[in-house]
Amino acid sequence: MTAIQPVLTPRSAARLTLFSFTGAVLISATSSAPTPLYPLYRSLFHLSPSLLTVIFGVYAFALLAALLTVGKISDYTGRRPLMLLALALNSVALVIFITADSAAVLIGARLVQGFATGIALPTFGATLIDANKHRGPLLNSVTAFLGMTLGTLAGSILVTYAPFPTVMLYALLLLAMLVAMALLPLIPETISPQPGVLAALRPQVMIPRRALGPLLKVAPVNIATWMLGGFYLSLMPTLVISATGLTSPFIGGSVVATLMLSATAAVFFFRSLPAARALFIGTLMLIAGVSVTLSGVGLHAVAWLYLGTAIAGQGFGSIFSNVLKIIMQLAESHERAGLFSAFLIKSYLAFALPAILAGIAAPHIGLTLTAFLYGMTIVILALVSLLAVRSGSFARAHS
Repeated sequence: MTAIQPVLTPRSAARLTLFSFTGAVLISATSSAPTPLYPLYRSLFHLSPSLLTVIFGVYAFALLAALLTVGKISDYTGRRPLMLLALALNSVALVIFITADSAAVLIGARLVQGFATGIALPTFGATLIDANKHRGPLLNSVTAFLGMTLGTLAGSILVTYAPFPTVMLYALLLLAMLVAMALLPLIPETISPQPGVLAALRPQVMIPRRALGPLLKVAPVNIATWMLGGFYLSLMPTLVISATGLTSPFIGGSVVATLMLSATAAVFFFRSLPAARALFIGTLMLIAGVSVTLSGVGLHAVAWLYLGTAIAGQGFGSIFSNVLKIIMQLAESHERAGLFSAFLIKSYLAFALPAILAGIAAPHIGLTLTAFLYGMTIVILALVSLLAVRSGSFARAHS
């Protein structure tokens, strides 16, 4: 049981909210910043699409490992020590990126970055709730999308227009990390140290029986959503070049940013709807958006890529924010950690493994055909869930 320290004053609560929100956005921005650079890395280090997706995918595995182990221990050590650890590890990852001269070094950077993110997101997220229990959940639902929007846009602009893009981007992010660490002593602590740290390191994975049916019904579209995110953050900039012939890194990066920005807006657009209805609409938009995007690939039309991505982003954000609403309410308080862990395992495997498989397939069948098969898999999975969630019992139970 954690112990919250005395109630924060309005000023300290506002300061804590600003710091934790900014920190979460910054960490997420750092995680997506390499995406626009992948085509450049491919040229510089002669990387295959499969190696690019491995560089991307190891991040997800490291993040998942951190979430399932050290992700909970700020409840026992206090928030600030874990914030410092996350910011420091992320700084180390940025230094490795700056010095990268091979795929192996990039993989090392992504491993450290993933572990840092797995510590940061639950810690900054919990601090947001500590600081503002009313707005904290909404802010938490947009930090990742907003951060990835900013990270991909910043990376796109710098790799297109700035000198030494593989250094400049990470140097600026490193400076931001150092500023955040310097400000950390000014941030109030909300948790008193408690015993039980070692026990908290053990992953809890459990699916309550009452949650199993709904979890299976939404699993296909949840997998489809994470698959979409994995493809965009690993191979989409390369696909844009292949499909349209436009070699500007800004185009590929801004297509990825469009997905994340649209997803951010969707969290606000759909938040007042019942979860099942928002999930149904979001699934339709995911299907429509992926279909339009694939049409853009076939027509070699970048405008269609932007349009399809914007539509798919609405589905991405709505599904992401509402699947957990539906599932987590079916668990008792002592069951939530285990259910959330099961959800994370499924989601991050869907985030990394299909993208890696796509990278392996692309040299053999071509990136365009790989993208079509990948996109059609997403559409089919979404259709399966669409039929499941429209069943009467599910709709009545979660509307």
